[in-house]
Amino acid sequence: MEKKEAYQEKMEAQLKEWNAKIEELKARARQAAAEAKIQYQEQIETLRTKYDVAQAKLRELRTAGEGAWEDLTAGIENAWNDLKNAWDTAVSKFK
Repeated sequence: MEKKEAYQEKMEAQLKEWNAKIEELKARARQAAAEAKIQYQEQIETLRTKYDVAQAKLRELRTAGEGAWEDLTAGIENAWNDLKNAWDTAVSKFK
C-alpha cells in the first residue's frame, strides 16, 4: 500500500504543478495583444483538456484496489506525457 500512496502523492504534486503552470499561461494571455490572446486561449483549452484527463486518471488511481492500481500507471503516465507535450507545444509558440 505504501508504494501506491507514494505514487499517488507524487502524481498529485505534479498535477498541482501543472495547474500552476496553466494559471501562469492564463495570466500571460490576459496581458497579451488581441491576436495573441486567441492563440493563448487555444493552447489553454488544449492544456485544460489534457489536465482534466490526467486528473480523472488520478481519481481512478485513488479508488483502485491494491492489485489493480499498478495496471493504471501506464494510463496515468500517458496522460502526463500528453499534458507535458501540450505544455511544450504551447510554450514553444509563445517564446
